[in-house]
Amino acid sequence: MKYNRPYCITVFVFSFLLFSSCSKDEPVYSEVPEITFVSVSSTNVNSSDALTFVISYQDGNGDLGENTTDARNLYLLDSRISTPYQYRISELSPNSSIIIKGTLSVKLDHAGLLGAGPENVVYSIYVVDRAGHQSNTVISPTVTVH
Repeated sequence: MKYNRPYCITVFVFSFLLFSSCSKDEPVYSEVPEITFVSVSSTNVNSSDALTFVISYQDGNGDLGENTTDARNLYLLDSRISTPYQYRISELSPNSSIIIKGTLSVKLDHAGLLGAGPENVVYSIYVVDRAGHQSNTVISPTVTVH
């Protein structure tokens, strides 16, 4: 099969224009904060030991954190009890129109023991931004408390 020269040139030019006009879109971040579990300081502790949890976060409009001292916007739930531990994330950006990313450390002063023997505990963490958007919930590995 033989192609004529003008046809081949037209196909080549059209293909070049089609592929060169494609641009890579910038990633779009949600205004709802997203968190990822990074680590826990130990998975085997005594009841009086502290635990430190590390999470990473990203927020598409920068409104995570609060400067009001009595505000609570990070919640840590112990699988053994129904009341969450409440923490305050300080305001991370005064400008609510920028993408923010980073890591946060959360310290639980003592793991505590509710019964007599070793207990297995799973901790859940979520955050809430200034607009009231609740993030996804992340789960820790099982922690054994003695």
